[in-house]
Amino acid sequence: MRPLPLLGGLAVLAALAGSAVVFLGLFDTSARKGHWPGISWVLHTTFRTSVERHAPPPEDVPDLTDAMARLGARHYDSACRVCHGAPGVRQGATVRAMLPAPPPIAQAVRGWRPNELGWIVREGVKMSGMPGWPSARNDEVWAVVAFLTRVRGMRAEQYAALVGPATAEGPPGFGYCAGCHGIDGISGNEQIPRLDIQTPDYLEMALLTYRDGRRQSGYMRHAASAVPAETLRPLARRFGRSSAQPGATEGDAAGKAAGSGAAGAPEDPVEEGHRLAFALDRRRDIPACQSCHGPQAERRRADTPSLAGQYRGYLETQLILWREGLRGGGPRAELMSEAARRLSDEQIAALATYYASLAPEVPAAGGAD
Repeated sequence: MRPLPLLGGLAVLAALAGSAVVFLGLFDTSARKGHWPGISWVLHTTFRTSVERHAPPPEDVPDLTDAMARLGARHYDSACRVCHGAPGVRQGATVRAMLPAPPPIAQAVRGWRPNELGWIVREGVKMSGMPGWPSARNDEVWAVVAFLTRVRGMRAEQYAALVGPATAEGPPGFGYCAGCHGIDGISGNEQIPRLDIQTPDYLEMALLTYRDGRRQSGYMRHAASAVPAETLRPLARRFGRSSAQPGATEGDAAGKAAGSGAAGAPEDPVEEGHRLAFALDRRRDIPACQSCHGPQAERRRADTPSLAGQYRGYLETQLILWREGLRGGGPRAELMSEAARRLSDEQIAALATYYASLAPEVPAAGGAD
C-alpha cells in the first residue's frame, strides 16, 4: 500500500505547482521570448503525429482539378496570404514576429500529403492562430488543397494571374466578387455558380444568409463579410442583370430531354432528370422541382433560384448538401431538405444533368433596378 500515499503526495504537489503557474504568473507568456528548450520540438512532433492520426485516408481525396485550384487560390489570397505570404508576396514584419511564426506557404506545405493538408485546412491548429474552416461543410477545403499542391513551384506571375481582381465598373467590392464569378456573372467554373440567371432579390437573400451563417460556405461567408453590408444590394443588382435569352418552355424542355440519347431510355440522365423535375412518375414520392425552379415555373418567387443553365457540378453539390442537412438559408429550406432526402445519388446526378442541359431563363423582374 506504500506506493499509494506516495502517488497521492506527488499528485498534490503537481496540482500545487500547476496552480502556482496559473495563478501566480510564474510562466512568462511574452511572445517576444522563445519557448523553453525542447518545447518547440514537443509541440511540432505532437502536431505532426496528430495530423497523421486524424487525417482522412488518401483515397478520400477527390480529383484536385485546375478549376478547384483557381477557386482555392482566390480564397487563399483573401483569407490566408496575410499570414503565410504567397509567390511573390513576402510576409509582413508583424507576422514574422509571431510565436510561433507562420511558415511561408511553400515551406508550410512541404512534407504533407493532400489528405493531411485537407485535415489541417479544415481543422486549423490550436495555439498557432490558424483557425478551422468557417463552415460545417467539409467538401470546400479540397479546392484550397488543390491550390496548395501546386503552390511550391508557382511563379509570382502565375499566382497574380490566378488571384487578380476583375477590372470593370460596379459598386464597391465588385472587382473582388467578379474575380470568381466573372464580370457578367458567368464564372466558367463548375465549382462557382452562374449568377446572371438569378434575380437580384435571390442574390441579396443568398448573400445575407451566407453572411450570418444560415447558409453554409466557408468561401462565401468570408466573401460576404469582406464587403460592407450596404453594398450587398447593389452587388446583387449588378450580378442579377441578365442578358440571357428566354429559356426552354415546358414543352421544349420535354422535347429536348426526349431527344437526347435513346428515346425513353431509363439510363439517359437528361430524360431521367426531366421525369424527376416534372414528377412524371407518380410511383416516386418526390415533389416536382419544376413547379418552383422552372423551367417556366408557375409559382416562381423572386427569392427562389432558377436552375436552367446552372452548372451541373454545382447543382449536384448543392443537392447533396441539402440531403445531408448542410445547406440552409431561404424561406423554404425545410421543404428543400425534405425533398433532397428522398433523392438517391443517381437521381441527384440526373436532375443536375437535366437542368444544366437547358437554356437559361430570364429572371423575373422582382427586385430589379
